[in-house]
Amino acid sequence: MAGDVTSKIAKYVRMTDEEAVAQVLTGETEMFGVIMRRHNQRLYHVARAILRDDSQAEDVVQDAYVSAYEHLTQFAGRAKFSTWLTRIAVNEALAQFRRSGRYEQLESTSEEKGDRMDGFASPMLNPEQQASTSEMRRLLERSIDALPDAYRAVVMMRDVEEMNTIETAQALDLTEENVKTRLCRAHKLLRRAFYLQANAGRKEAFAFLGASCDRLVKNVFARIQWLQIRERNAGVT
Repeated sequence: MAGDVTSKIAKYVRMTDEEAVAQVLTGETEMFGVIMRRHNQRLYHVARAILRDDSQAEDVVQDAYVSAYEHLTQFAGRAKFSTWLTRIAVNEALAQFRRSGRYEQLESTSEEKGDRMDGFASPMLNPEQQASTSEMRRLLERSIDALPDAYRAVVMMRDVEEMNTIETAQALDLTEENVKTRLCRAHKLLRRAFYLQANAGRKEAFAFLGASCDRLVKNVFARIQWLQIRERNAGVT
């Protein structure tokens, strides 16, 4: 059985997201694992940019996947599936953010409060540290974390995940001009922390791979199985 599932996943690994979704809708539930592994890191990046908490971000990503699975038939194809999925993760993260009482801070822009980076310090690196890619990556992570709330998700999507302006705007429900403005202002702040030097390690920043990825996929499938059992029980009654 395990070999059959593995062969199916290998067969469909080159599928587009939309083709994988079609397979899930025909009953190939395990294909949802292909979708999750493709987008785990992006959704984690986005959720963490909003929440600045590793554990909460992982919980939000799980919630986003379960919600996407439950509403998969509602995906209409008007936007890319990845954008639709990212928007669900953003909404889940914002809901968690609101519960923390910091929603207004996230929504505020520099026009209202000014460009601030309270408590941010640009560390001076010695020659040994400058030669270390891992140190530069940690510097980048700290620098992004220190950005004002309104800028972090934009930087994470545009610079770390390399999403285009249109997709970023759709996922965050912003105008394209607003995305460009926030990104420009964020870059000015990040340059104080040697953003350009740290740029070489950006794809490895906030890594969500290996055991973390496997754990999330396992947990989401457990929740999906529970949903399927609940649906079967409801049909019996």
